[in-house]
Amino acid sequence: MNILDRISLSGVRAYGYHGVLPAEREQGQEFIADAVLWLDTSPAAAADDLSRTVDYAALAGRLAGIISGEPVALIETLAQRLATACLADAKVSHAEITVHKPDAPVGVPVTDISVTIRRSRT
Repeated sequence: MNILDRISLSGVRAYGYHGVLPAEREQGQEFIADAVLWLDTSPAAAADDLSRTVDYAALAGRLAGIISGEPVALIETLAQRLATACLADAKVSHAEITVHKPDAPVGVPVTDISVTIRRSRT
C-alpha cells in the first residue's frame, strides 16, 4: 500500500491581470493561491536531501510567476496552469490548487471568491 505525504503552500500572493472584464485586465488585482501536493517524502527524509522532495521555495516562485504572468479570463484556467506546474515535478502524484480572488467584481460584498481543482498524474 502506497501512502502519500502532503506538502502544503498556503497564501502564495501575486498581482495579476486575470478576469473577464476589461477593467480587470487593465487594472489587475491580487490573487492568492494554495497548493497541496501529495508525494512520498520518505526518500528525502531518509537521506535528509532536498533534491528528493519538492523545493517549496522554488515552487512558490513558479506559482507566483504564473499568477503574475500571461492573463486568462477564468480563475479555473489559472488554477489548471498552477496544477500543471506542480505536476511537472515527477515526484508529485496529486495536486490540489485553490485560487482566491478576494477582490472579484461580483456586484455585492463578498469576502472571497475561490475555485479549487484536484489533478493527478496520468
